[in-house]
Amino acid sequence: MTNDLTCVEIEPATPATATVLWLHGLGADGHDFEPIVPELRLPRDAGVRFVFPNAPAIPVTINGGMVMPAWYDILALDIGREVDERQLLQSAAAVAALVDREIERGIDSRRIVIAGFSQGGAVAYQLALSDPRPLAGLLALSAYFPTARSIRLHDANRELPILVCHGSLDPVVPEDLGHQSHQTLLAMGYAAGYKTYPIGHNVSPEEIADVSRWLRVTLGLKSQ
Repeated sequence: MTNDLTCVEIEPATPATATVLWLHGLGADGHDFEPIVPELRLPRDAGVRFVFPNAPAIPVTINGGMVMPAWYDILALDIGREVDERQLLQSAAAVAALVDREIERGIDSRRIVIAGFSQGGAVAYQLALSDPRPLAGLLALSAYFPTARSIRLHDANRELPILVCHGSLDPVVPEDLGHQSHQTLLAMGYAAGYKTYPIGHNVSPEEIADVSRWLRVTLGLKSQ
């Protein structure tokens, strides 16, 4: 796997003062969540840049070894979700390099949100909670936390705002995994929020509205 990730980027109408790094799920690409940006209805002068990295194409065991965009290989779909942790850590490092790039572009690390859907959320958990730089927030959608037992938490993000969202009808990543991840965060001492919706492995208008409100609060954006 490579540390050089290509990205889909959406620049704000005014100079960027914050960034949301948003990771897609298995088999998707950086364009997957691109249409959500206007649906968030953030203030026109919010100055939020959205960066959607593309995962590398690798063989995925649970899909018969088919090569597809993936942040890491999934070896088994049991409730424990056996994954290739080495690849997950490599992906987290690759996204950390994008955090470096945003800082070089003039964005304070405390204005950078790490977000992820499904597999992307697993990488987001690993990166945001172990990064030595204080970040703005962590958003985990329909995700799970496979490195919960091995992660080395960093004090820089002990007070990190976290929102976990999950569909109660999710047939791909059962809500039990999302709820378990949230309970793990609470046990670790994080003040994480949790919201559930009557949907499957996708997002809903209600969820997008909740994410918008959370981003506004987390980034200190004014209401429209």
